[in-house]
Amino acid sequence: MRVAAVDCGTNSVRLLIADVGDDQIDDVERRMEIVRLGQGVDRTGRLAPDALERTFKAMRGYQELIERHDAGATRVVATSATRDAGNREDFVAGVREIFGVEPEVVSGAEEAELSFTGATRGLVRLSPETEVPEGPLPPYLVVDIGGGSTEFVVGEQHAEAALSVDIGCVRLTERHLKDAGDPPSARALEAVVADIEAALDRVEAEVPVRRAHTLVGLAGSVTTVAGIALALPAYEPERIHHARLSAEQVHEVTRRLLEMTHGERAALPVMHPGRVDVIGAGALILDRIVRRFAFSQVIVSEHDILDGIAWSLAR
Repeated sequence: MRVAAVDCGTNSVRLLIADVGDDQIDDVERRMEIVRLGQGVDRTGRLAPDALERTFKAMRGYQELIERHDAGATRVVATSATRDAGNREDFVAGVREIFGVEPEVVSGAEEAELSFTGATRGLVRLSPETEVPEGPLPPYLVVDIGGGSTEFVVGEQHAEAALSVDIGCVRLTERHLKDAGDPPSARALEAVVADIEAALDRVEAEVPVRRAHTLVGLAGSVTTVAGIALALPAYEPERIHHARLSAEQVHEVTRRLLEMTHGERAALPVMHPGRVDVIGAGALILDRIVRRFAFSQVIVSEHDILDGIAWSLAR
């Protein structure tokens, strides 16, 4: 079955057109554009008009691709920034006009379930029961670091406990790092860490994270850290997907990013221009998770909520 999945987050809007079978997804198109839909939402509580227009422009291009590839079903999911916005009906009306379907402004729990499915379904091929005995062991802790929020999900074959907390690379950058110097001051970074640790206190209280054997990291902040750690000459998804980063690599890349200027980060060959100003906060979220819960490594996944949306359409 050919399906189209659209994920509209705080920082980016993404499209997956895929042929979905019983056990695998075959990509037809996988696209991503940085639109910064969540620009200013943490401060104003509303989606900015120019942010909406950037998002709708990207979506119109996606709809052309959906029609060209004759996808049989489309699902549009929106996450943190839209949940938080007082004018989210403006977003809903625009999406309905472009795609002809009602966008689903999912809850944090729903977002976490979709992310878990997308990230772990492919890990079955690496599990000890199949061809790779040293594969990652469940239970998994899936961490999806977004622009406005981060989702934590623990489970084996299905999500068993989940929590979404309001720490994300865009939200923390706008809150603490926007005018904090280049590179940011130690005081500003301490404020970011304090917010992250407060969120992790809540995570530890509500989700059995320490039961997990394997940490799986999702989304652009994690994949960018992986690309830097692997010293890739360009962003190469096939080399990043299921890469294993040691805790030491995570700490080292995070330290480097936080010591760099904006120009130095922009010059990194794997860096998307839309992530330059928010990657420091995103890397720091991953770094604090690894430290707090004493994981020795993180498995990086290019498959995430977008793939979970695609799987949901083939049920």
